[in-house]
Amino acid sequence: MRLDKYLKVSRLVKRRTLAKEIADKGRISVNDRVAKSSSDVQVGDIITIHYGDKTVKVQVLQLNELAKKNEATDLYKRVE
Repeated sequence: MRLDKYLKVSRLVKRRTLAKEIADKGRISVNDRVAKSSSDVQVGDIITIHYGDKTVKVQVLQLNELAKKNEATDLYKRVE
């Protein structure tokens, strides 16, 4: 699954276009490598997102094309 779509489905980012913009600025990395919005995401990958002064690090648990709001947090777990 594409990185921008995963971020939108998992609700880590509100909109897919916003996920694309953040990735194009080099503020998202997958497995410690800077990722483009079209990068492929697999189960087990570690995604790091830099929002201004805040950093969110998550591990991919599931890949679903669609997820309801209450199911979105089941797609990932936070990593410290």
